[in-house]
Amino acid sequence: MLRQGLPLDSALEGAASALHRPDDRAFALAIAAEVLRRLPDYDALIDGATRQRLPDDAKARNVLRIALAQTLALGTPSHAAISTALALVDGGPRRLVHGVFGALTRGGAALPARATLSEPVAARWRNSWGEAMVAAAGEAAATLPPLDLTLADHAATEDWAARLGGKCLLPGHVRLDRRPVAALPGYDEGAWWVQDIAASIPARLLGPGNGREALDLCAAPGGKTMQLAAAGWRVTAIDRAESRLSRLSENLARTGLSADIVAADVMAFVPAAPVDAVLLDAPCSSTGIFRRHPDVLHRVRDSAIAGLADAQAAMLARVADWVTPGGRLAYAVCSLEPVEGEAVVKAFLEARPDFTIDPAKAGELPDGIVADSDGQVRVLPGQIADPGGADGFFIARLARR
Repeated sequence: MLRQGLPLDSALEGAASALHRPDDRAFALAIAAEVLRRLPDYDALIDGATRQRLPDDAKARNVLRIALAQTLALGTPSHAAISTALALVDGGPRRLVHGVFGALTRGGAALPARATLSEPVAARWRNSWGEAMVAAAGEAAATLPPLDLTLADHAATEDWAARLGGKCLLPGHVRLDRRPVAALPGYDEGAWWVQDIAASIPARLLGPGNGREALDLCAAPGGKTMQLAAAGWRVTAIDRAESRLSRLSENLARTGLSADIVAADVMAFVPAAPVDAVLLDAPCSSTGIFRRHPDVLHRVRDSAIAGLADAQAAMLARVADWVTPGGRLAYAVCSLEPVEGEAVVKAFLEARPDFTIDPAKAGELPDGIVADSDGQVRVLPGQIADPGGADGFFIARLARR
């Protein structure tokens, strides 16, 4: 991932191709993700225990990162971590790796309570949101996120919270500590699905469907499609990735909800007629989901963010005419970059005077999340009242005159 800039899931396909047991692949992914989550902190420990700084891409540095991540974060005994680590440097600097690891573990090495962000990311977010946000992001990166569930039946929120032993932050939501999902009550009958609370906001802002038509664009894996269907919308879910649409179909089958599924690129698709609601959760840098996908902290560059913002603007301009007069368009990105959120909507509204922001209201949002002065929703680390936090998001509900 660090060498080629691949998303971690994509890098895993090649790097772990020889691992056939699911638990082995999951552990490899957990190790890599933990290294990326706290990379500057592991490097600071390594650099403090070596006379000469190891090159960033040195095998010894990577092996030490892997060993320290297992011992300091994943609960692997130090003797087990070093025995597997040394096998990775056969014919190489085994004494160096063994000596540095031993010095750190014997010396009581520990990770700071707040993760240190890479300086390019910290500088970008500091410039956009201030020092307090950077500190909150470091705290968020240091802990694994909780398990958020969206309920098909909002009226049953209290019942499901009690049955699952969780808490709700707003109707239709239950938050749990992390645990195997498929073993939980309600999974088999499709009473809920996993969805970060911030990711549930865009569909919530479209309200009840009452049998009206909605388009869910870039829909897979289907959390927002299921929300819309459960709220009474007649949904057409569109995504260009057929493999991801298969997962959407499976999720609909499990929950007993229905939607028309179309495999198509949004920039080539043409609906039969305008509809009452369009939800565009646009492809973006995904920097807002760094807690679950820490690779974004290292592979997303300014040039990529700018290119994605241009693509989002083109997509938003294209789908605007698919909304009937009096209808709503929810635009969302799981990004912490204002160029992908506020700037895209500002330019869109300047070009389309027939659209205006329909401000989000307090009762539609979790405690701690408030609409900005324009009525748009920006979810930042540290905002949500619950210590479990939320993913970073931007959402604007747009009304067509």
